[in-house]
Amino acid sequence: MDPEISGPVKPAPFWRRWIVDPVIRQMTQGVSPSKVALSIAVGSALALFPILGTTTTLCVIAGVALRLNQPIIQGVNALCTFVYFPLIVAFVRLGDRILGSARSSLDIPLMMSLFAHHPADFFRQFGSTALHGIVGWSVVAPFWVPLVYLATVGPLRSAAERLARRRAGAETGG
Repeated sequence: MDPEISGPVKPAPFWRRWIVDPVIRQMTQGVSPSKVALSIAVGSALALFPILGTTTTLCVIAGVALRLNQPIIQGVNALCTFVYFPLIVAFVRLGDRILGSARSSLDIPLMMSLFAHHPADFFRQFGSTALHGIVGWSVVAPFWVPLVYLATVGPLRSAAERLARRRAGAETGG
């Protein structure tokens, strides 16, 4: 009995199954490490845009305009959900400071409800809060994109080189 086959198969960890494996699949299908890194950088920046319900559309538009990888950019958009709400607050507070105004009103459940059911009331009550969030995000995003790009492109290039070596070894039988 082969020891590698016996026993239950352990599922891959979350990080590997939902992040690493999809990126590797894209690179084995010809997407360059630079495009993957740019997709991650732009996707993460747009995923944090502080207006609820806009990030998917923004990612689609940027992906088409910049010819980025849609599965990666949308995957990053989904992963950023975990930090989205705390960063909305941070962007609004940064916008408050930049614009020199008092602390904006932030009631996220009320904002979501108004936006979904009474958009005009939302803009009347929270329009300046949204503007402050956009200002804060606009200051951070131009630094965020190159930072994330530079942090990811090196490891992605290394991974692509390892994949190429592994493929070359498999093709030569070694």
